[in-house]
Amino acid sequence: MAAEQLNRGLKARHMTMISLGGSIGTGLFLASGGAIHTAGPGGALFAYAVIGLMVYFLVTSLGEMATYMPVSGTFSTYATRFVDPSLGFALGWNYWYNWSITIAAELSAATLIMKFWYPDSSSFLWSALFLILMVGLNLLSVKGFGESEYWFALIKVVTVILFIGVGILMIIGIWSTDAVGFSNWTTGDAPFHGGFLAALGVFMAAGFSFQGTELVGVAAGESENPRQNVPRAIRTVFWRILLFYLLAILVIGLLIPYTNENLASDSVMRSPFTMVFEKAGLSFAASVMNAVILTSVLSAGNSGMYASTRILWVLAKEGKAPRFFGKLTSHGVPVFALLATAALGLFAFLSSTFGDGVVYLWLLNASGMSGFIAWMGIAISHYRFRKAYVAQGKSLRDLPYRAKLFPFGPVLAAVLCGIVIVGQCLGGIENGQVDWAYLFASYIGIPLFLALWLGYKWKYKTKVMKLEECVFDEDLAK
Repeated sequence: MAAEQLNRGLKARHMTMISLGGSIGTGLFLASGGAIHTAGPGGALFAYAVIGLMVYFLVTSLGEMATYMPVSGTFSTYATRFVDPSLGFALGWNYWYNWSITIAAELSAATLIMKFWYPDSSSFLWSALFLILMVGLNLLSVKGFGESEYWFALIKVVTVILFIGVGILMIIGIWSTDAVGFSNWTTGDAPFHGGFLAALGVFMAAGFSFQGTELVGVAAGESENPRQNVPRAIRTVFWRILLFYLLAILVIGLLIPYTNENLASDSVMRSPFTMVFEKAGLSFAASVMNAVILTSVLSAGNSGMYASTRILWVLAKEGKAPRFFGKLTSHGVPVFALLATAALGLFAFLSSTFGDGVVYLWLLNASGMSGFIAWMGIAISHYRFRKAYVAQGKSLRDLPYRAKLFPFGPVLAAVLCGIVIVGQCLGGIENGQVDWAYLFASYIGIPLFLALWLGYKWKYKTKVMKLEECVFDEDLAK
């Protein structure tokens, strides 16, 4: 017999690791080297610190809403209830699309990683195996997803901690014969190579690296005890950002001069983590880091499938997607939403292997802005949530978790998201020449989002909710 509601099967340790591992991936293991090469160690550290602050405010904003109203598919539901149903419709489909396309990107990345060990193997073989693995883990139950994410995240966390520990020992001269100290921070025009514009360019890349942090909010609807587990997971976010990103980038910048061309490479053989481990005399570093990056890729794909499936399920429950996507198995898994998500991911992957991959590139480009749009939606929804909460005479003391520095936090987060979105245009301007193809590819996601938003508004004549009319689900709040 099919279940009527999602199962609350995620334990405290699952929620904590989803929060910890949500944004640790190729953005840190690979892209951090390019950031240092572009803006110098100081510029990269500054950019990641600012984005880290923005993400902290976003996650605490999401945490306040998700703890009070723990629903799966949070972005769509909160925007619908506290801003405008048309915004909720657009945010939901935008987020589903974003993660579905991400699955295809992760399948492509996983195939390339496996060719590190098996260069003559079939791409279709690995992509099929990994897709079946992701679907299987999500089909079992939410507990299957939580358990797999727990171990995927644990591998990443242990790797980063070991990396920082070894790096610090090398910097102070305990692991190696010479203490490096801050010598690489004075190379060339370090620590701020390229000035403010270079740091702003890294600012954009850093934003993409942190995407996935909001998954703890999506998972709140299936947490065993959201009032305790969600705040506990949220509290780890600040320390994760501080420890894993800022300390790792500081270590890389101190040990490897920004002028090293290998930092700009996307190859796992030239990952800054691999370079530091090899410098420490650990010759097996490339194979180990390749395995770690593979788990990161599978984790991202697994999380993407989970998040997009839940978003599609809630859209169906709210009447914003075909109703059959709202069907659940006896284990509380939205099976048709899962299969539709896997099908889009598979289609995008296949389109990258046939012909010249133009279809896949367009799909990927269109999803590029989706994460930032979702983040801005979180900030706006939280601002309206708190205003409506107070306007309806509710006491802030009754909130199980209260985001700090309201309204400064969500306002700052929304402004920084806007800066990131607008700042993408800098990548299309070089030596006074405008690369229109780059700009079109970068911004195609915005007109698609606006078409969803305004199309729904035009069809159903929706309006921005009055604060006094916003709907709080009191049953969930108990």
